[in-house]
Amino acid sequence: MVRQTTDILISGGGVAGLTAAAAFGAAGFHVICVDPAAPVTNAEAEGADLRTTALLQPSLPVLQAAGLWARLEPFAAPLQIMRIIDAGGPVPAPRIIKDFNAADISDQPFGWNLPNWLLRREMVARLAELPNVDFRPGVATARVLTRQTQALVTLSDGTGVAARLLIAADGRGSVVRQALGIPVTTLRYGQKALAFAVSHPTPHGNVSTEIHRSGGPFTLVPLPDRDGGPASAVVWMETGPEVARLASLPVAEFEAAMTARSCAILGPLTLLTRRSVWPIISQFAARMAGERTALMAEAAHVMPPIGAQGLNMSLADLRLLLELAAASPATLGDGAMLDAYHRRRHTEVKARILGIDALNRAAMLAAPPLRNLRATALDALYSLAPLRRSLMRAGLGARPTTP
Repeated sequence: MVRQTTDILISGGGVAGLTAAAAFGAAGFHVICVDPAAPVTNAEAEGADLRTTALLQPSLPVLQAAGLWARLEPFAAPLQIMRIIDAGGPVPAPRIIKDFNAADISDQPFGWNLPNWLLRREMVARLAELPNVDFRPGVATARVLTRQTQALVTLSDGTGVAARLLIAADGRGSVVRQALGIPVTTLRYGQKALAFAVSHPTPHGNVSTEIHRSGGPFTLVPLPDRDGGPASAVVWMETGPEVARLASLPVAEFEAAMTARSCAILGPLTLLTRRSVWPIISQFAARMAGERTALMAEAAHVMPPIGAQGLNMSLADLRLLLELAAASPATLGDGAMLDAYHRRRHTEVKARILGIDALNRAAMLAAPPLRNLRATALDALYSLAPLRRSLMRAGLGARPTTP
């Protein structure tokens, strides 16, 4: 078989894979990016990903260097305050409200929120501007064979590719990870998430609000105004059977249910989009790298959508890969580079996943005494200003500092 050669082959054209293709392309590497499905880049199209992603401060330099932020910024809603509400009393009403304000640690917002389908649209447009990036939607990774000097990949259209570095960004069921025989640890919760967008009469004020009661958090994340009125994205985590029930409710009944679950903090909520359902798990790979291969994003780690960690952890993977590649372009993808990548990322990834796992299990608590304990812990943590600032920095992906 005649094989095409490239510096980097990226298996996976989701948001993380597209960002990686733009970033490595902008850095001067030759990149091929493949994905079995064409990205859906319109909110109304079948299969559109209606979830949103909060891009936190540390992700900004990667997006700027990739030439993506200038495209994304006009559509982004800033997240200035992260509000946590405990509504675990006898009825769904706020009993503890705590605000974490980005101004306490920075002159920038915590991050910026954008719809996932729009991220894909702008990223695909950016790849079209890069002559050294070849994006091939509708083409999958079929077979992987690695050697000390290169990864040999056969694609679903029969094409062979020889790459100095293979990046697995092909999701939680990663074909590349399985081909390399890298096992995963999976934690299950019996949860699913509903994702949708709403309008509301009260402006959100660039406040992202996480409301805890039982079953999982109900999170309202700011969006730019829609049709002249305030709008937010919602992620509503609940047990699988309860999500199935909610997803099947007539619109009027669903709007009443979500307004009650939101404690009506923004007034009556009106559904703007269809409701999509997503499974909730935590998962991490035993290694972040194999021969000539780096695992990133959901191929390496999956977690519940709490604290906007998911894509931002993926971009932290990418940031380190870019740093290592830039330090020694001639040895791209060799054993020393990939060992360094695994060593510097894996411990942090596991620690963050286990931390989010603990937060999610606390958010699921249904017994009133345990909900009361959760509220007491939130109150105590917030009351210590140095600890509060350290928690905010840690949430952005920075290492906690000593107060």
